[in-house]
Amino acid sequence: MWGGLSGTWGRPSHTPHPCAMGTAQCHLPGEVAGGGTGTLGSPGRGWPWGTLQPCPALGGDQCSLPPPALTVLLPSLPSQCVFDDLSGSVSLSWVGDSTGVILVLTTFQVPLVIVSFGQSKLYRSEDYGKTFKDITSLINNTFIRTEFGMAIGPENSGKVILTGDVSGGSRGGRIFRSSDFAKNFIQTDLPFHPLVQITYHPQNSDFLLALSTENGLWVSKDFGEKWEEIHKAVCLAKWGANDTIFFTTYLNNSCKADLGLLELKKTSDFGKTFKVIGTKIYSFGLGGRFLFASVMTEKGTTRRIHVSLDQGETWNMAQLPSVGHEQFYSILAANDDLVFMHVDEPGDTGFGTIYTSDDRGIVYSKSLERHLYTTTGGETDFTNVTSLRGIYITSVLSEDNSIQSVITFDRGGEWVPLRKPKNTTCDSTARSKEECSLHIHASYSISQKLNVPMAPLSEPNAVGIVIAHGSVGGAISVMSPDVYISDDGGYTWARMLEGPHHYAILDSGGLIVAIEHTSQPVNVIEFSTDEGQCWYQYTFSKDPIFFTGLASEPGARSMNVSVWGFRGSFLSRKWVSYTIDFSELLSRTCEDKDYTIWLAHSSNTSDPTDGCILGYKEQYRRLRKSSVCQNGRDYTVTKQPSVCPCTLEDFLCRVSSPFLLESQNPSGWKSPSGSSSPTLSLTLQSSYLPHIPPQLIQTVLKHIQGWGLHPL
Repeated sequence: MWGGLSGTWGRPSHTPHPCAMGTAQCHLPGEVAGGGTGTLGSPGRGWPWGTLQPCPALGGDQCSLPPPALTVLLPSLPSQCVFDDLSGSVSLSWVGDSTGVILVLTTFQVPLVIVSFGQSKLYRSEDYGKTFKDITSLINNTFIRTEFGMAIGPENSGKVILTGDVSGGSRGGRIFRSSDFAKNFIQTDLPFHPLVQITYHPQNSDFLLALSTENGLWVSKDFGEKWEEIHKAVCLAKWGANDTIFFTTYLNNSCKADLGLLELKKTSDFGKTFKVIGTKIYSFGLGGRFLFASVMTEKGTTRRIHVSLDQGETWNMAQLPSVGHEQFYSILAANDDLVFMHVDEPGDTGFGTIYTSDDRGIVYSKSLERHLYTTTGGETDFTNVTSLRGIYITSVLSEDNSIQSVITFDRGGEWVPLRKPKNTTCDSTARSKEECSLHIHASYSISQKLNVPMAPLSEPNAVGIVIAHGSVGGAISVMSPDVYISDDGGYTWARMLEGPHHYAILDSGGLIVAIEHTSQPVNVIEFSTDEGQCWYQYTFSKDPIFFTGLASEPGARSMNVSVWGFRGSFLSRKWVSYTIDFSELLSRTCEDKDYTIWLAHSSNTSDPTDGCILGYKEQYRRLRKSSVCQNGRDYTVTKQPSVCPCTLEDFLCRVSSPFLLESQNPSGWKSPSGSSSPTLSLTLQSSYLPHIPPQLIQTVLKHIQGWGLHPL
């Protein structure tokens, strides 16, 4: 979905663009659609019906002429759709994976003196956005509340829930339910008014969970046909493992008034029985296999993090600093064996400290100080690079209040500056024109209204690729950024495009597309088939549009991308989309010869430990940059892990009994009996199975100096 047609899919945009009333008109390639030249060319040169001329990335090597495969032209006209209705915002959601089904909700709302006037229309595509059909009649022309978005069921369930607006004084809300990929909808009147979007059970899409405006907890076991209120005075509720529901309740007044005095409860039988699993709760969260609770201490002025691995049956206090009322904890990332936890510093500093956990979520190590994170619920630049294991990027606030980017390649073990891209010079924020680093613009820059249209982008099936806006200097610059790309997970970078752009990864990294971010109308999309080294231009429309965003199917497997925008006069603006099918350009299916073997995290091929990160190395089968072909929807990442010899960093120190961290104890640890000599277990991290050299055991024994080494 778009906030300006880019951002989190399935949530509405509220950017007003008034349009005239009417219906959607879609045109396939070859039909008259009021424009679209199909011109291909290099910047500043039109080459209609000719060979693509490549343009090298900024600072990169000169591109050679394109291989014969790129002499095949894209369609003369992309698929165009015009949405001729009264519309102030557009929401877009994909229904299912590789189904081609897209729902588009256009809405227009005008607040009046007492009530507000609203209108919405619903459109459906089943060919990846090439054509749309107006299906507003299926929801009885009801105005859909965009703040609830379109609730899409998990996996390929085909389920969709839309929340409709109802007149004042009604006893409950209204939803429209579909279980056949939005071919049909059933209207259902609710016995309550929903407070937030209805949530699906992660595995069974027939099970639904909802909170009402009166703080009631409601469940449905038949996809919303019948509902039952199972508890009152509920503040927050979440699905847990299996059929467990976790939720907090207030005892006296309200959620806000009782903050820090809430009870944490769970039910595993849809409200037949309940169990209180925590008291004096401030908040709770789930991450990986961990259940976290922020609990008030006995003093009542501070709180601590408690963690459970058995759905709240037993708890351990996390070895993290306590925080006061003005501070906060934030789970930055969590999987089954690691947690990144941000702990805010006292005072209004705008930063805190990142800690990383052991595989039980109990013992934490300090990972990064002065981590930029302004307020609770604010923006942080913490980014998981999903295209390669163990890599994260974030920002730190330096002593002079400048913001700098850092990266870790070993899950927070060490953070370092990002390398200066080749063939770039340092800007005015650097002390030297040659010695500086790359700084990445992410969520914080976007929240500060800098000219940054997108956050960093990576995809698990596009191995090694990271795309981000950034600047090269001593700190993040407020000037208009350029776009940079890394093909090795962030070790090295190159400037890819000049100025801010919207971008998307298609065909598992085999294709990258981009459109310039500008206030002027545009009609050109750029694309690259070699991971951003060389770029080509395609004029998708004779008449430029005011561009609002790129829309491509989540998962980066599609060959289709839709360009969204609007055109028209001030009094009559129309939403328009152009869907380009790049499979007509990259028509050849990739073969074995198109791939090569690539070692991740490699820096010195002569070193036998080259590529070893967190206990093992990984070789990937990657598409050659010179190969112009299509990976296809069925492409899967192929990797070959191999175990590395152990180093000291591969061990975890584990206390074998529940010791408490005491600030007054010089050693930092104190056992329940008061002994200052607790027993320590030294174990390999759970994901490692490497050979342990005998000499390493002696090194380990020297390091722990008197602490016991105990095999598990």
